[in-house]
Amino acid sequence: MTIGVALSLQDPIDTLVRNAREAHEAGLHSAWFGQTFGYDSPTLAAIVGREVPGLQVGTSAIPVFGRHPLLIASQAQTAQAATGGRYHLGLALGTRHLTETGFGIPHERPVARLREFLTALRPLVETGSADFHGELLTATTPLPATVPGAEPPVPILVAAMGPQALRVSGAHADGILPLLAGPRALAEHIVPAVTAAAERAGRPAPRIVAFVPGVVTADVEAVRERATEELSFYERFPSYRRVIALSGGSRAVDLAAIGDEEAVAAEVRRYREAGATEVVFLATDLGGEVARRRTWRLLGELATD
Repeated sequence: MTIGVALSLQDPIDTLVRNAREAHEAGLHSAWFGQTFGYDSPTLAAIVGREVPGLQVGTSAIPVFGRHPLLIASQAQTAQAATGGRYHLGLALGTRHLTETGFGIPHERPVARLREFLTALRPLVETGSADFHGELLTATTPLPATVPGAEPPVPILVAAMGPQALRVSGAHADGILPLLAGPRALAEHIVPAVTAAAERAGRPAPRIVAFVPGVVTADVEAVRERATEELSFYERFPSYRRVIALSGGSRAVDLAAIGDEEAVAAEVRRYREAGATEVVFLATDLGGEVARRRTWRLLGELATD
């Protein structure tokens, strides 16, 4: 199993590069960057990946609303060329609040848009051309859309957890990026659904990249209190409330792996047994620098198992 970390977007680029290098030296395989209205995550991943040779870098995840497959393909292929083939593109359905407030466009038919987006994007990253005319999107290439050195084709992953999004992702993507989906939800709902969809489409078994909040710490109570506040953002959205409930939790913090090395290692094993092919820890800085380094050291050790 490969193990990575999601890096905080509150830091300047030089700090992010330094932290990514530290993660790589600790034995972690990948660093991931969210997409907000601040940093452009493919550009950031390209910079960090170029500065830290050998480290896989990924975006988790760019909403398909307000973007176009041609532009995303250009960003992704540029990052792939810059990193020597170590970039992983993550896409998301987005949320009604952020889409309609930020872009002023209706968040309508998200699964249909995702299906068309993936259908148009796949040939762009594989061949550099597309001729797609859908109900919601058009993507054609009157000029070549290839980037020299963008090989192999960029892996496409989707932050999918609902039944419809899982079916689309299994059929058209290389894997998924579930967040706050615990071992129970993965084993009983998510992994079977996306795997069956991939099989029906004749695609390889999908990657299951589970994003898990986690900190190795001796001060469990204080870190859990902070995590409760930080992770409560996700509780606003029905999709996260649903997957938290399917995981056996009532709050987002219930899906956080917080404790000593033995406790956190046991949680990583549970995700592996539930079908996760990769685990990415986020919010590892909630306990401060000492706890973050302790967390990364453990994850690096687990990554070599």
